Amino acid sequence: MAMKQHKIMGANAHLSLAERDKQCIWHPFSQNKIDPMPLEIVRAQGSKLYDANGNSYYDLVSSWWTALHGHCHPYITQAITEQAKTLDQVIFAKCTHPKAVELVERLLPLLPGEFTRGFYSICGSTAVEVGLKMAYQYWHNQDQTNRKRILAFEGGYHGDTFGAMAVGRSTDFFEAYAPLLHPVSFIPFVETWQHDENVDHKELTALAQLDEYLEQHGHETAIFIYEPLLQGSSGMRICRPQFLEAVLKRLKQYDIVLIADEILTGFGRTGTMFAGEQVSTAADIICLSKGLTSGSLPLALTCCSDKIYREFYSASWSKALAHSHSFDANPMACATACASLDLFEQENTMVLINKLHKVHNESLKNIHLNSPGDFEKQRTIGNVGVLDLKVQDTDYTSDIKHEVAAKCLEAGMLLRPLGNSVYVMPPACICLDELRQCYRDLEEILRVIRRSNL
Repeated sequence: MAMKQHKIMGANAHLSLAERDKQCIWHPFSQNKIDPMPLEIVRAQGSKLYDANGNSYYDLVSSWWTALHGHCHPYITQAITEQAKTLDQVIFAKCTHPKAVELVERLLPLLPGEFTRGFYSICGSTAVEVGLKMAYQYWHNQDQTNRKRILAFEGGYHGDTFGAMAVGRSTDFFEAYAPLLHPVSFIPFVETWQHDENVDHKELTALAQLDEYLEQHGHETAIFIYEPLLQGSSGMRICRPQFLEAVLKRLKQYDIVLIADEILTGFGRTGTMFAGEQVSTAADIICLSKGLTSGSLPLALTCCSDKIYREFYSASWSKALAHSHSFDANPMACATACASLDLFEQENTMVLINKLHKVHNESLKNIHLNSPGDFEKQRTIGNVGVLDLKVQDTDYTSDIKHEVAAKCLEAGMLLRPLGNSVYVMPPACICLDELRQCYRDLEEILRVIRRSNL
């Protein structure tokens, strides 16, 4: 076996890292036959990534929305190192460890609602699976077999495992698996943007549709899952808090279990520690990952209210939540998450995010004034700035997104457009003037691309 490995490595010794990658790696959300060579990233620091040739790139997507405090933060690195010397991994079935307990004890009081329990898993998709199983079995444990319907927002994305795909099927990413997915009903997500004069009418129309659905199926519906305020993968779409509140209040009247998917929106991304703080109706279950560890190690939590947990607390195994992962509550990941929470206090992270929000607003306003014919639907929330390029091809797989990404890399910026929607979501540690300059460079790149595609 070792000889075979050495043979393969020896045969590939003359190839670049990217070329070796192309011969053996299957990348996520990619089509390897037509995608460009992967970017060879060999180190990172703060808001920047560095390639094998020493070139630097601003990480303007926070490495898939995870790196809240920046890369290789010394405080987080120290926490991982110290924990690795003490306890690296332990089975979490009928065992516990200090950092697993500390993290949930610290986190529950911060959540927007009355949450009393945390269930560990390993990534956002698994956190959603746990939430869906909790919510469905909550009704099953009460023998309410009529509660089988699941409701979600159109355009929501909740992960790539089967339950998560079912509630995110309206994104059209999962057509191949459609026959295998649980049926789900969808209601409109009313996105809005700066200078959107039609938002009131759109919201009233959507709420009327929800009222009609609830009149017919409210007492059969078990679950509503939603990304609060900000839908990520469908184009960084933003809704108003008053719209979300109106939806949640209606659902609460039918006692439908509310699952808040805060995997993207949690930990400051929307300007508050959790997006759910911006509405008064709290979820029953909340799903967390990504920023939980500031992207340093995989970890996820699904937290629930006592109302949910009570229906599982029984002497009968049949009422238990039979779900686990080998790396649940990994000690090093939990230590990382605790360190990330420390940094929110030590570095005033929410203050930094609010300052960045002003730069997003200011920069998008300037773009609107400078190039009104090239862009539309400028929108911001917390540390996220978004605009849509005015082109005919707006599909997620459009050539425009690849052209934008390539030109931005040449200018030292890593972005990952969603179709014609271009968003900026940097780590909180980026300097304000650096972010302003990134926006100026981005505006020029997008203007040239747009006009060449007319």
